[in-house]
Amino acid sequence: MPITPDDLDHLRRCVELARQALADGDEPFGSILVAASGETLFADRNRVRGGDATRHPEFAIARWAAEHLTPAERAGATVYTSGEHCPMCAAGHGWVGLGRIVYAASSAQLAGWLDAWGVPPGPVAALPILDVVPGAVVDGPAPELVDELEALHRARFPDRGTSAQ
Repeated sequence: MPITPDDLDHLRRCVELARQALADGDEPFGSILVAASGETLFADRNRVRGGDATRHPEFAIARWAAEHLTPAERAGATVYTSGEHCPMCAAGHGWVGLGRIVYAASSAQLAGWLDAWGVPPGPVAALPILDVVPGAVVDGPAPELVDELEALHRARFPDRGTSAQ
C-alpha cells in the first residue's frame, strides 16, 4: 500500500519525537501507535542514552500494546516510526501481533549514512523487517522525510566524514 497523506502526518510526528530524543542527548528515533480508528494510542522516543540498549520506542510500543490491547486491536493498529525497526523491535512487533508498519527511513539508508561517516556498525545486523517478520505489512521509506532524518542522524556525529549523498 502506498504511503498516504495521513501516513505522512503520522510520520512527521515521529520525526518530531526523534528531534526531541536528539535534543535530550539520545539517538534520533521516534514512533507512535495508531488505532484502526485513527486515534494515537501511544507515542515514545528513543531512550537508550542511560545504558539500556533495549529502550527503543518500537519495543516500548510492543510492550504497551501487549498490556493494553486485545489481539484484534493490535492487529488493526499501525506502528509509525522514523526509522525501520531493528531486529529486536521487529521481533517484538511480530510476537505481539501488531499490524502495519510505516517507516520514514530504512535500516539500509541509515547503515549507508553511518558507513559514509565512518561510524562503526552496531552489535546487531541491520536486517529489513521482513527478514525478521516475513508476514508483516510494511511500507517505507517516505522520500519526503529522508533528508530530514539524515540530517538528524548526522547531527549525532558532527566530527565524522561527509554525507552519503
